[in-house]
Amino acid sequence: MKPEHHLPGHTLQQQQRSKALTLASVLLIALLALSGLRPYDYATWALEVAPVVIALPILWGSYKRFPLTTLLYVGIFAHAMVLMLGGAYTYARVPLGFQIQDWLGLHRNPYDKIGHFFQGLVPALVAREILIRGQHVKGPKMLAFIVVSIVLAISATYEFIEWGVALVAGQGADEFLGTQGDPWDTQSDMLFALIGAITALALFSRLQDRQIRRLTNGDAS
Repeated sequence: MKPEHHLPGHTLQQQQRSKALTLASVLLIALLALSGLRPYDYATWALEVAPVVIALPILWGSYKRFPLTTLLYVGIFAHAMVLMLGGAYTYARVPLGFQIQDWLGLHRNPYDKIGHFFQGLVPALVAREILIRGQHVKGPKMLAFIVVSIVLAISATYEFIEWGVALVAGQGADEFLGTQGDPWDTQSDMLFALIGAITALALFSRLQDRQIRRLTNGDAS
């Protein structure tokens, strides 16, 4: 009888992970198409989902030479969901935001703050993973400082983009800006991005570290 040839355990896990990521990609594309069927405003939808359209090809192209941790892929998927929902309804009209507004007794739909929270949380995990795996920073304190700085730089850049769109489109940019009459909207957006970054560092650093070690040792689970 010929001996059975078994693939190493980590190879099987990598194959299972690749299949799961492929299914997630297909689901994400389907949801992206669904969000664009009848959005409240097509221009706003295009602006809001642009990061998803840009990120997907980059993730596909870099998967073989630089696969990310499962935690980061899950975070990116969740962030994409937030962006697509905000694009379909516009952030000021997302039904979930109105429910939160009623629960908390707020004067405005707070869904855009969820978006900016994720704008801090997920980029923080991205920056942290790249810095650790590239051995660009030594010491956890310096790592945390640089990660937070990167997140705030990204948040500020996004606010510049919103400002530029407002200057070009005039009143037509109101749906994209989603300020809802709040004169401190820019500052609070950056605050929520900061909260997201701190949350990522406080809650997910150890999990990400474990997954990075397994990933660099050949186990992508």
